Amino acid sequence: MPDKDLTAQHFLDLIKKSRRGKFKVYIGMSAGVGKTYRMLQEAHALLRNGIDVKIGYIETHNREETHALLEGLPLIPRRKLFYKGKELEELDVQAVINLRPEVVIVDELAHTNIEGSKNDKRWQDVVEILDAGINVISAVNIQHIESLNEEIKDITGIEVKERIPDSVIAQADEVVNIDLTADELIARLKEGKIYDKSKIEPALNNFFRSEHILQLRELALKEVASQVERKVESEVTRNNAMKHEKFLACISSNDHTARTVIRKTARLANYYNSKWYVMYVQTPDESSDKIPLDKQRHLINNFKLATELGAEIIKVENRHVAKAIIEQSEQRKITTICIGKPHLNLLKVIAATNVFNEMLKKLSANDIDLVILS
Repeated sequence: MPDKDLTAQHFLDLIKKSRRGKFKVYIGMSAGVGKTYRMLQEAHALLRNGIDVKIGYIETHNREETHALLEGLPLIPRRKLFYKGKELEELDVQAVINLRPEVVIVDELAHTNIEGSKNDKRWQDVVEILDAGINVISAVNIQHIESLNEEIKDITGIEVKERIPDSVIAQADEVVNIDLTADELIARLKEGKIYDKSKIEPALNNFFRSEHILQLRELALKEVASQVERKVESEVTRNNAMKHEKFLACISSNDHTARTVIRKTARLANYYNSKWYVMYVQTPDESSDKIPLDKQRHLINNFKLATELGAEIIKVENRHVAKAIIEQSEQRKITTICIGKPHLNLLKVIAATNVFNEMLKKLSANDIDLVILS
């Protein structure tokens, strides 16, 4: 009976997938590379070919060339809301679903909706539209992808607040990189094609420095390449070695590198299009009545991040950390264990147990890789 249930569920998933709208995402290394411009060009091409395409939400940032492309494209009126005494506008999700265009253009995927909106984030609006069977074309900058948050901060010195889970990009049927060289992007900035004159000089001295642009460009190219490879892997080659990869990220309550471990493991799992877990072993010293509140909050926030990035949380109670890791790795057929560096607290706990050597032997015997993430 369980097998029949699984077969029925699989068929139901196939039906849902076939009814869902197709999702195309343009990714750029920064503002001003031409994502919105390209989406509007595509909208015109679709319209000329008899496709019912409408503009759900577009942000031209008063760029003349981009704004001119709105001419002749059907717009879905935005939803107006009053917030703190001001009239603001948002994507009208219900209007999109009611009108049911074949394709809707929705800009700025990482946007945070006004307080009181049905969904907190625009990417959630887009998922709702896709589930209604409507095709969506959207755009996002590389710095808004959750698992790249710390890398972006290292490059630019800025922590981006508006972020989207990697799983949103993984849902895309097509991911396209809008690429410019650093010189081309800086030239566009100086010509006033990205920001108004008052913002040009500060931008050149901060975010739009040549070395920053080069690193962001590399991240964007890598992201799109990994998404294309994932699609090839899942739909074309069906390489079993990659398909069966399973990652286990191990964190502790004292672990200040946990967010890095979680994000980097998410990147690895996304690259291999594979299942992954985040594991926390609660020792007697860390029982709920002994662990400080700040560490509890730290753990909860890390679990939340991991869940948003697509991980399954494993929380077990065991005085032997290494033994618990071995048991879970064997039970769940883990292929790669990821820990942080420096990860002194976890390593001390593991090394202090008499099963550390056993753990290394077990990992070796089961062909499980141990990765220490910098």
